[in-house]
Amino acid sequence: MSQFFQVHPENPQKRLIQQAVEIIRNGGVVIYPTDCAYAVGCHLGDKKAVDRIKRIRNLDDKHNFTLVCDDLSAISTYAKVDNQTFRLLKAHTPGAYTFILPATTEVPRRLLHPKRRTIGIRVPDNPIVAELLSYLGEPIMSTSLIMPGEELPLTDPYEMRDLLQNQVDLIIDGGYCGMEATSVINMTEEVPQVTREGAGDTQFFK
Repeated sequence: MSQFFQVHPENPQKRLIQQAVEIIRNGGVVIYPTDCAYAVGCHLGDKKAVDRIKRIRNLDDKHNFTLVCDDLSAISTYAKVDNQTFRLLKAHTPGAYTFILPATTEVPRRLLHPKRRTIGIRVPDNPIVAELLSYLGEPIMSTSLIMPGEELPLTDPYEMRDLLQNQVDLIIDGGYCGMEATSVINMTEEVPQVTREGAGDTQFFK
C-alpha cells in the first residue's frame, strides 16, 4: 500500500520532501503535482520502476517519457542544445512546456523515441517539484497521470489513492494543480514546431 503525504503547495515540509526523495532513490514510483497536472515518475535509471509506470498507464515502448528538471543547468547532460535553443528555453522556463530535443548518450535508450533519439525536457513552475528535484540532485523520469482510456489527467489525490494505492509507492497531495497537459514544442529542427497545444502559451513559437 502506498504512502500518502499532504505537502503544503507553497511551503513544502522539508521532512516529507526528504522522505519522498528516499522513496524515489530506492526505486519507488511516485505521484506528484506539477504546474499543469499530476504526474507519475521515478528514478531515471530504474528499469523496473519505468515498467511499472508503463503498466499503470498501459503504455507501449513508443511512448516518449519526459525528464523533469529543476532548471537548465544540467540540460547539456541529457540533450543537445545550441546557444539559440538554450536562450529560447531559458526564456520559457520554468513553465507549462515540454521541449522535444535531440538526446545525448546519457539518456537510457528505453526512454528515447525509438526512431528519432529524442527526449522531452520539462522545468515545471511548482514549489513541491522544485524541492523534490533540489534534494534529488537529478531529473525525475516522468509522464502525466492519465489513466488508460481517459483523455485528461487525474486531479483528486484521494481518487488516486483509491485507484492506485497498490500500484505506486507514494502519492503527494499538493492540492489542486490543474488538469491541462503541457504544450509540447519540438526543437529538433531549425524552426520550433508546436506539436501539442496545452497550458503554455504557444504564440511565441508560431
